[in-house]
Amino acid sequence: MSLWSLLSSPVWGLGFVLLILVPLLRLGVQIWYKIHLWDLQGCSTDLTGKTAVVTGANSGIGKAVSQELARRGARVILACRSRERGQGALTEIQAATRSNRLLLGGVDLSSMASIRSFVQWLLRESPEIHLLVNNAGVSGFPRTRTPEGLDLTFATNYIGPFLLTNLLQGALQRAGSARVVNVSSFRQAHGYIDEEHLIGAGGPLTFNQNYDCSKLLLASFTGRLAQRLQGTGVTVNSVSPGVVYTGIMKNSPWLYRFLFWLLSIFFKNSKQGAIPVLYLCLAKELDGISGKYFSSSCVITLPPKAARDPHVAQSLWNTTVRLTNLDKMD
Repeated sequence: MSLWSLLSSPVWGLGFVLLILVPLLRLGVQIWYKIHLWDLQGCSTDLTGKTAVVTGANSGIGKAVSQELARRGARVILACRSRERGQGALTEIQAATRSNRLLLGGVDLSSMASIRSFVQWLLRESPEIHLLVNNAGVSGFPRTRTPEGLDLTFATNYIGPFLLTNLLQGALQRAGSARVVNVSSFRQAHGYIDEEHLIGAGGPLTFNQNYDCSKLLLASFTGRLAQRLQGTGVTVNSVSPGVVYTGIMKNSPWLYRFLFWLLSIFFKNSKQGAIPVLYLCLAKELDGISGKYFSSSCVITLPPKAARDPHVAQSLWNTTVRLTNLDKMD
């Protein structure tokens, strides 16, 4: 077969089209995001003298958020489960920002004991906290119980942020003006609230619906906490970063990971995914705004009905307080 015959075959023809089409699609998607995303560089907020805590800061959105906060002068505590990966992220951020105000703290958000130990260390280092970004999250795990009797996904994505934020309330209030940013997901619309899920029981869950449900609980928590903190100077909001190509799918079956990779040309990268989160951290027009859910376009959007039900929110709050033993604290 001649070279011309080979190149003119249907298979090679399709390959050539894809070779041209895929980069063009990727370029078009990136231009669209650049036009429609919030103008981060146009925001002049300076964070010199402020302290920020970012969970899950060793990679993805968390690392991108931490780097931008450090670039703006904040003292940033990288709260990471893996100290090794956390140290790698800290070194990388230092090199990019030339900041010497970065600290690494080890915390496993699925473990209440680890959270309490981290908070004890953190409060010694930073009695005042101006910004808390609850970013760490997991997906792809089947129903798995932690040694403390909690479901791993719900513990990491909801109970962990609940406990951490409550334990840091004093530090947030001492800052005078502080923000709590809960990183949620548009997938919350596919979840439902069943308090039994917190201990690995409850109603049936389809693949990865435990992730969807955990993010719905986080939205309910956001609204309830905002009500409790009215008048304290601390605001609480949640935001969806959109569909972002990070390591969030690393624990999923290989087929889902492959599809995620295959479609990644249409997804945001980590820095783009961090922009809606940074909007809630930095935008001056959000001073005093609390209890809201923001879409990936940085627009206030109603969360699902279940997350807006005050009776459900209060019951969920009471149950989580008991599970975390916050009711036994002075």
